Amino acid sequence: MYAIVTTGGKQYKVAKGDIIDVEKLDAQPGDKVELDVLMLNDGEQTVVDAAALEGKKVTCEVLDQFKDKKVTVFKFHKRKRYHRTKGHRQNLTKLQVSELPELA
Repeated sequence: MYAIVTTGGKQYKVAKGDIIDVEKLDAQPGDKVELDVLMLNDGEQTVVDAAALEGKKVTCEVLDQFKDKKVTVFKFHKRKRYHRTKGHRQNLTKLQVSELPELA
């Protein structure tokens, strides 16, 4: 059984026990968070109807708040003596999926 959930403008395929890294959520390690469900699949049937999925949430536990590895941004204009280098580290939250909703 798996679900497609959305958070931070991105979609993730999750199953029970999965660990995912999502954009930073306002929660402390040990807290429970609920993610919106876009699709549910139990191996036999798939539900994508928004009305049927309304109110269904995937429950996750926050494991950690951390920063991702550095991404280098380099801008360059040929023959203009222009180049700029910047780095960026995105804040992320590590979640463990603890519970999926049941199909009715």
